[in-house]
Amino acid sequence: MNISLYIARRYLFSLSKNTSINIITGIASLSIIVGAMALFVVLSVFSGLRTFSLSFSNDLDPDLKVAAKKGEYFSIPPQQEQKIQKIDGIAHYSKVIEKRVLFLFDGKSQFSYLKGVDTQFNSVSKASQKLFSGQWLQPDTYQVVIGYGMSNKLSLGLMDYNNPFEVYAPKPGTGDLSLNPEESFSHIVLYPVGIYAINEELDSKYVFANLGMAQELLQLPPHQVTHLEIELQPNADEQHVIRELKKLIPNIDVKNRAQLNETLYKMLNSENIAVYLIFTLVIIMALFSLAGALIMMILDKKGNLKTLYNLGVEVRHLRRIFLLQGTLLSIFGGIVGLGLGSLLVYLQEKYALIMITQSLAYPIEFHWSNLFLVFATVVALGGISSWIASSRVSKKILD
Repeated sequence: MNISLYIARRYLFSLSKNTSINIITGIASLSIIVGAMALFVVLSVFSGLRTFSLSFSNDLDPDLKVAAKKGEYFSIPPQQEQKIQKIDGIAHYSKVIEKRVLFLFDGKSQFSYLKGVDTQFNSVSKASQKLFSGQWLQPDTYQVVIGYGMSNKLSLGLMDYNNPFEVYAPKPGTGDLSLNPEESFSHIVLYPVGIYAINEELDSKYVFANLGMAQELLQLPPHQVTHLEIELQPNADEQHVIRELKKLIPNIDVKNRAQLNETLYKMLNSENIAVYLIFTLVIIMALFSLAGALIMMILDKKGNLKTLYNLGVEVRHLRRIFLLQGTLLSIFGGIVGLGLGSLLVYLQEKYALIMITQSLAYPIEFHWSNLFLVFATVVALGGISSWIASSRVSKKILD
């Protein structure tokens, strides 16, 4: 093994007398370097795009969201609230009422979700940090914060007292709503004090209001909610918190961020796997040049191999020379390619060399997992390619 490794290192770092073999070996090395660099940069770009895509939903989605298994509402009495706060791993929680209702303004209407939140909501959500204009809700008022999309659709501004901004919701247990609409619906006049802007979909989805106002509109008891939104402490055991919540509150369903955005996560994971497989195929194509270079090297060194064979070196050890040479070439090529790729990722993160818009740099992120994945892929495929090429060494070719 030591003899094979020693000779493999000599062949790797010494030039052949045949210029064409040196050129082929150089092309093989360059192919490995470029392939490793390209795969790492592309995976880093997709890591950045993944974070960028999830950032919009993460602005509103909590770490954990608790909902009733059956029906829309469940009750949280004060005794349970105290026990929830004592669960190890919970930093903050907020009581939420979420209901699709009808909003009217100046002859225009739109169905959206009214989201009633308590004073702890800002501790579990970044919604208040996404205000485009105005301010956040004041407690115990009829103030609301609307999305930029709804503001455009209804031509609704802030502090417009000339035209009332109204919300209508069906009263519980009223039966046929068409018989007497005024008695079948409850309504409240609202006062927009803020406009938030996140993305096109979310900007038309929610209207934030105080929890008490939402309970008044929907005629719910004080302790009844549709959701609990929870922020976990750093390094908290998520599964432990979920188990404790289910013990404390019967008949509930608890979801984390990945489960709340299951379709988006599946799409991003599928795209990442597809890109990895495509660029792995590119590396496989590039490693054909490595196999060709090793075969050419075997033919060039046939005289030396005969001498070693006559001195008693076994054929399997001769094969191991070229297996190790190809593997070492893959290792060094992968290291150089990953070094160049890491440099490109660093420059894009630091100096924003490529821009999507004038204010938005192309997203990219350095992850050690991507680095190790690319290195393992290059070394593994390089080893397989070298094994195929080294199998050409046989007694037949020596004779």
